[in-house]
Amino acid sequence: MCSSLPSFERELQDLHFVNRRRSTVHAGEIFELKAELNSDKKEKKKEAVKKVIASMTVGKDVSALFPDVVNCMQTDNLELKKLVYLYLMNYAKSQPDMAIMAVNTFVKDCEDPNPLIRALAVRTMGCIRVDKITEYLCEPLRKCLKDEDPYVRKTAAVCVAKLHDINAQLVEDQGFLDTLKDLISDSNPMVVANAVAALSEIAESHPSSNLLDLNPQSINKLLTALNECTEWGQIFILDCLANYMPKDDREAQSICERVTPRLSHANSAVVLSAVKVLMKFMEMLSKDLDYYGTLLKKLAPPLVTLLSAEPELQYVALRNINLIVQKRPEILKHEMKVFFVKYNDPIYVKLEKLDIMIRLASQANIAQVLAELKEYATEVDVDFVRKAVRAIGRCAIKVEQSAERCVSTLLDLIQTKVNYVVQEAIVVIKDIFRKYPNKYESVIATLCENLDSLDEPEARAAMIWIVGEYAERIDNADELLESFLEGFHDESTQVQLQLLTAIVKLFLKKPTETQELVQQVLSLATQDSDNPDLRDRGYIYWRLLSTDPVAAKEVVLAEKPLISEETDLIEPTLLDELICYIGTLASVYHKPPSAFVEGSRGIVHKSLPPRTGSSESAESPDAAPSGAPPSEQPAVIPTQGDLLGDLLNLDLGPPVSGPPVATSSVQMGAVDLLGGGLDSLLRSDVGGSPAMSGTGFTAPSTVMPANLGPPPSSGLGDLFDLAGGAGTLSGSHVAPKTVWLPAMKAKGLEISGTFSRQVGAISMDLLLTNKALQVMSDFAIQFNRNSFGLAPAAPLQIHAPLAPNQTVEISLPLNTVGSVMKMDPLNNLQVAVKNNIDVFYFSTLYPLHILFVEDGKMERQMFLATWKDIPNENEAQFQIKDCLLSADAVSSKLQGSNIFTVAKRNVEGQDMLYQSLKLTNGIWVLAELRIQPGSPSFADLELSLKCRAPEVSQYVYQAYETILKN
Repeated sequence: MCSSLPSFERELQDLHFVNRRRSTVHAGEIFELKAELNSDKKEKKKEAVKKVIASMTVGKDVSALFPDVVNCMQTDNLELKKLVYLYLMNYAKSQPDMAIMAVNTFVKDCEDPNPLIRALAVRTMGCIRVDKITEYLCEPLRKCLKDEDPYVRKTAAVCVAKLHDINAQLVEDQGFLDTLKDLISDSNPMVVANAVAALSEIAESHPSSNLLDLNPQSINKLLTALNECTEWGQIFILDCLANYMPKDDREAQSICERVTPRLSHANSAVVLSAVKVLMKFMEMLSKDLDYYGTLLKKLAPPLVTLLSAEPELQYVALRNINLIVQKRPEILKHEMKVFFVKYNDPIYVKLEKLDIMIRLASQANIAQVLAELKEYATEVDVDFVRKAVRAIGRCAIKVEQSAERCVSTLLDLIQTKVNYVVQEAIVVIKDIFRKYPNKYESVIATLCENLDSLDEPEARAAMIWIVGEYAERIDNADELLESFLEGFHDESTQVQLQLLTAIVKLFLKKPTETQELVQQVLSLATQDSDNPDLRDRGYIYWRLLSTDPVAAKEVVLAEKPLISEETDLIEPTLLDELICYIGTLASVYHKPPSAFVEGSRGIVHKSLPPRTGSSESAESPDAAPSGAPPSEQPAVIPTQGDLLGDLLNLDLGPPVSGPPVATSSVQMGAVDLLGGGLDSLLRSDVGGSPAMSGTGFTAPSTVMPANLGPPPSSGLGDLFDLAGGAGTLSGSHVAPKTVWLPAMKAKGLEISGTFSRQVGAISMDLLLTNKALQVMSDFAIQFNRNSFGLAPAAPLQIHAPLAPNQTVEISLPLNTVGSVMKMDPLNNLQVAVKNNIDVFYFSTLYPLHILFVEDGKMERQMFLATWKDIPNENEAQFQIKDCLLSADAVSSKLQGSNIFTVAKRNVEGQDMLYQSLKLTNGIWVLAELRIQPGSPSFADLELSLKCRAPEVSQYVYQAYETILKN
């Protein structure tokens, strides 16, 4: 051993010497290369540049040769030019002043007769991220974008995206974005694909911009190009199509028919992008259509084919299939066998296949699935075996007819006496007992035999729960639980909590025999434990048992709700969003991009289009894809990640009915959650009346002050200078109610609603449904600070408790004198609703026309002066297509929602309406509405809006469209 050490050290020294040699270039070597680069012989020069690139590739610093390499640019040899450009891209950033030397050659190369050299020059200039060179790039790029050769045009299209990344303002000023949009109509499919890719890339960094303004004509051009461009071009076009919202089901079907051939492509990325488009547009197709059934059949084979690829690709395919199966299980319901596990599958593929098998399990195939799962439970991979045993339990819960067979299979596995199999089986049998009470309790004796072998917390907790729940059927239940009590302090918290509850249950069932046992456990939990959860539960049980044993029995031995079929399904709103991201990382992580992309504040949240003929809401207006009319009342349910933000940011003070007091203007996130914040929301009257006592929910006056300033610290000054208006009779458009808070998110409470404005009063019209098994009472509501100061003008009055399956309709009056905080989107409203069960949070978007006041008609002269006074950059242009109304009907309909016509004139056969409206916070919005005569029944409207707060314009336009199209 000792003799080998010196030679080992020598090897290390040699290695170190070689590495040092690699990273440095000797002066002699540089001199030789310099001489060769300046040689008159072309071949020698080319060889020298190759040596320079080789040195650069292995990490040697050859930047000293910059001027000599740049001199080699003046050549007709394409290979040499490529090498020099490669060198330039690498060193231009470290030698910006010297890189300028190359500009003239770039400009000259952009006019070379050889299209390959023109494309190479513009590509390289785009890759050199040096501001000084960027200025010189504009003119050559403009020429290349209109070049006669499609290869040059497609290269130039990508170069615009690169240039936008370096200097966005320059690209906009030079009009390159408009040229890119024109390239979507190019005759060459690869140019179209690259133009779409570049515009998509730019749009991602500027979500608010409407770059890809898609319409049926441009969609037709994209679909034509789709058949002829390369596979990556097809992916860009398909991803772009997925962001389009067809105007009706016929257009959706037409697009689906033209996208379907992409399902047979060899590239899996193209297949998944095509699946994404079809899954999205299928939402708009009626299930009664023959084509709908045909499309379902066509989607299965390509997904199955993806599972014959290498394991890594299989995993990506399986994660996407998992989402598809949750959304539309009928697609793969006959393909169960392809998800059976192979012996040589990696563990990550096995686990994913197992998950999909459970999702596809049904009465028709359950026998096949159980036979497979029983086989898997005898494998050698411990993690996989555990999952297989759990899967048997999930099958029992999902398919009731198979429950008996599943229990029998689990008992067979328990008889194997394999420790981890037994423990997993006990955990799932506990869930089966919860799903089917009083049906399979005969197996308890077999479970008790394995009590001593349980060493995992979850299995021990499950067994303790079974003993406590069925104590009256187990003769020695007290002895079994006492055996666990001996090492109480060594148990995990999960086991301690379960043991405490189980012994209290046992005491309530057999009080005379277990008095000592219950006193012992209560003493251990309250006096000897440091765990606050355990201590609190111990004290609650102690007080219940000592003050009212009958109440204790009702609480502890209450009937439990049955567990749901599948508890691991992705929440529907998130699932719809993830379907829009099929084929991306989001579909592999099963998380929206905002959850894992750094700096993702600008990411647009996507959702599926509403199903034909349904009242489901589409995407929120700020995220609506171009070419789609915004939905009337989007249901914006906060994602799981947003709920904590809602909780911390909600101002849980009383509903404001007068000038806000100083304490209501606390900075966001600085709410005292213990001193009067959440505490006040959770507090309720002893008598159980809806009015809340204390500081949380007082009964505010319903009188709405005419003009109040914003809270001193709102920081929004003039923009949200609150001013009310006089009330006159008005009947503004009211959207149909949509579900704001689904029952699964709120422990059985479902809230649907809409907003309305009648006779100058704003109200939130709510429909509350109790889908739980217990009575709901003590309701209260609170709004977070919002852009226009919306707040409840009175408490939420529900006079009688809400019984199970009962629905109540309430109209909650609102005012606009609450605390102000600018929201994104501007019309976002965050709401907290409290009842005797819990506090629930949700968000919704209110239509802006509920804030249009009745004194919003401006005098003609004032209108003219104000229009001229508002800067032109504050003007926003919009288009409302296919309006069925005449000019007089438009004017009359808008006046019903407090949008007043100041003047009307006819210019060259077009009707022009000049209109004004005023928001509750005093902001005036002026409008010019040009009615373009279309076919006899339809007309297109062009809307120009001017306002001193231009961020309001988008939402005013949405109000116009909502009112006129309903």
